[in-house]
Amino acid sequence: MSLFDLKLQEIHSKLSAKELSVSDLVNASYERIGQVEDKVKAFLTLDEENARKTAQLLDEQLGKSDERGLLFGLPIGIKDNIVTEGVTTTCASQFLRNFNPVYDATVVRKLKEAQAVSVGKLNMDEFAMGGSNENSSFHTTYNPWNTEYVPGGSSGGSAAAVAAGEVYFSLGSDTGGSIRQPAAYCGIVGMKPTYGLVSRFGLVAFASSLDQIGPLSKNVEDSAYLLQAIAGHDPQDSTSANVNIPDYLSALTGDVQGLRIAVPKEYMGEGIDPQVREAVVSALKVLEGLGAVVEEVSLPHTEYAVASYYLLASSEASSNLARFDGVRYGVRADNPKNLLDLYLKSRSEGFGPEVKRRIMLGTYSLSSGYYDAYYLKAQKVRTLIKQDFDKVFEQYDVVIGPTAPTTAFKVGSQVDDPITMYLNDILTIPVNLAGIPAISVPCGLADGLPVGLQIIGKALDESTVLRVAHAYEQHTDHHKRRPQL
Repeated sequence: MSLFDLKLQEIHSKLSAKELSVSDLVNASYERIGQVEDKVKAFLTLDEENARKTAQLLDEQLGKSDERGLLFGLPIGIKDNIVTEGVTTTCASQFLRNFNPVYDATVVRKLKEAQAVSVGKLNMDEFAMGGSNENSSFHTTYNPWNTEYVPGGSSGGSAAAVAAGEVYFSLGSDTGGSIRQPAAYCGIVGMKPTYGLVSRFGLVAFASSLDQIGPLSKNVEDSAYLLQAIAGHDPQDSTSANVNIPDYLSALTGDVQGLRIAVPKEYMGEGIDPQVREAVVSALKVLEGLGAVVEEVSLPHTEYAVASYYLLASSEASSNLARFDGVRYGVRADNPKNLLDLYLKSRSEGFGPEVKRRIMLGTYSLSSGYYDAYYLKAQKVRTLIKQDFDKVFEQYDVVIGPTAPTTAFKVGSQVDDPITMYLNDILTIPVNLAGIPAISVPCGLADGLPVGLQIIGKALDESTVLRVAHAYEQHTDHHKRRPQL
C-alpha cells in the first residue's frame, strides 16, 4: 500500500506519533516518480533540492512544536501556469521556456503557509489551451489507466500525477473544464471553485473572466482540505471575492436527506456515451437511496455554450497574450530587421498552433465590424446561460450530470480535429460561463476507463457541492480504484 493511499488525517497522526517523517513522504513521491514518470510524463520540472530541504525543516519542527499547517508535510504538484519563485514556469510553451519568476502566486504562498511541500511543476496544454495535453510544446502526458489514451486537459499533468500516485494532490486551473475533465478521464476528484473564491494572482492568464485555480485529489475530503488552504480574499486580485470562508470539512456529513437534485435533459441526451449515461444514472440512484430527490429539468441555452465560450475565451486570450512580444520576458527571436519583425518572429516561433488559432479567432471577433456580431452576442448568450442556472437553483440544491460526454480518447485521435476536441468540454463550459462551483468525482468505468460525475452548485456554495460528492463517495468504492501502471 502506498503512503499516498492513506487519508490526510491518518498521515498527520503518523507524523505526530513519529511513525512517519515528512522526508519519508517526499522520498515516496520522488521514488514513485522515478518508477512511473517515463510512462506518464506528468512533470515538466522537478524541484527536488528545495523539496528535500523543506522536508528536513518540517521534520525538525515536528520535534519542537505541536503546531501544524493544514497540509503539513504533504507532497503537492503545481500546474506550470502558476508562478513559483525561482522555479521555471513555462505554461508548457517555448515562449516561456526560460522564464524564472521572482515571486510566488498567492496560492503557492498559501500552500507554503499550510506547510505543503511542492515537488515540481506539472505538464499542461500550452497556455492552458486544449483538452488532451497534446498541445504541450515539450511532451504529451499519458493517462495512467491506459497510456495509449490522453489524460485530458489542460490540467492533464495535474490529474495524471495524482492518479499515478506521484503526488498526494495537485493544483490545476479551470477555464472551461480544465480541472474537471482530466479528473474524470483519470478517475480522481477535481474541483472548480466559484469564480473569485481562490486568488488568480500569479496565474498566467488565459481568459481572465473564466480562469479559476482549484484542487485535484484522490478523494473529496482531500479536496476540502486543499480548498480550505487556498480559498480567501486577496487584495492583489481585483476579482477576488471578499467573503467569509466556511469550514468545508464540517460540510462532509454524509447527509443528503431531502436534498433536491436537478438533472438537465440536455446533459443526458444525444452525444453522451451510453456507458457514461448508465454510470451517471446509477450514481443518481445511490443519492436517491440516501434520501435525495432527483428530478429532470432543462437548461435550454446549453447548446450555445461551446460557441459562446470559444468566442469569449479566445477574445480574452488574444488580449492577454499580447504581452508576450519578445521584448519584456520570454524568448526573443534572433536578428530581427525591426521592432515589428521582432514581434512577428518571436510570436511565430514561441507560440504553438493551438495558441495561434485562438489568438486569431479572438482578434477577429474583437475587430471593428465583427465585435457586435460575435463578441457582444456571445456575452449576451453567457448571461442567458447564467440565468438558466439561476432559475434552476431557485428550486434545487445541486445540478448533476456527466463531467464529459465520453471517457478518454486515444492519443492522436482528435489532434487534427479541433472542433471535435472543443466539443469534449460541452458539459463543463456552462459552469465557467456562469461562474459557479462544480466537482467531478469517479462514478464507474467504461471499457476500463474512468467515468466522471459532475456536481454543480450555487455560487459560493462549495459546502453543498462537497457534501453531496462526499456522501456519494462514502457509499461507493470508485474513488478507491487505482490504475495498474
